[in-house]
Amino acid sequence: MSGAVSFLQRAPSNPATHPELTESLKASVAAKANAALQLLRGVVAELGGQGEVTFANSFGAEDMVLADLILRHRLPIEIFSLDTGRLPSETYALIGEVEERYETRLKIYFPDAGAVEEYVRREGMNAFYRSVDLRKACCQIRKVEPLKRALAGKKAWITGLRAAQAVTRSGLPVREMDEGNGLEKLNPLSDWSEAEVWAYVRLNEVPYNALHDQFYPSIGCAPCTRAIAVGEDIRAGRWWWEDPASKECGLHVKD
Repeated sequence: MSGAVSFLQRAPSNPATHPELTESLKASVAAKANAALQLLRGVVAELGGQGEVTFANSFGAEDMVLADLILRHRLPIEIFSLDTGRLPSETYALIGEVEERYETRLKIYFPDAGAVEEYVRREGMNAFYRSVDLRKACCQIRKVEPLKRALAGKKAWITGLRAAQAVTRSGLPVREMDEGNGLEKLNPLSDWSEAEVWAYVRLNEVPYNALHDQFYPSIGCAPCTRAIAVGEDIRAGRWWWEDPASKECGLHVKD
């Protein structure tokens, strides 16, 4: 299955995805994984059972850590994903691998076909390269509107955001109120380092996107994602033609 090679078959082509598993790193990961698990269990107990809490899985390494915690421990938390229609083939392969590995079916939301057709006919297939406004309009159709449908009726949603990922995410709290969507938002991995994320993946043999080994630390839609060079910021490959201070798709922007 292209793009969804099993964990043990991965070649360590990218040092970032294969950190040295020191005893201190293992201990840190164990402690933080336990804290994340207790947070998730506590929120489920506080807000109710299946259907009240949902997890937005975009299939990045962070999201695969959370998916593993939820599915491995059989937590009553719904898992959904947004298929924008322009994801890399490696992401689709990973979706299939996750469903097979964990014997589950993920809830997939798609953008409104009419809105996509209108945007493409009016602006062009790759209009998002021309301006920030056109890029955000594309994200609005393909991501933000489907997210609102996915969150309708929920009490809380979970993300794999980390404070260290971008300047737009500094000071990210573990729990916050998402005023725009009218529910609580949980960021269990807020204080995790990239090394801790990958150490968890390695120690638990969690499946992950093959693009990570090709120097794609952050993966979104195929036209808006590229590999990064050594020394570049981990979010440099997302919307690389824009100002880093404002590079968000609209899913996590605060008013």
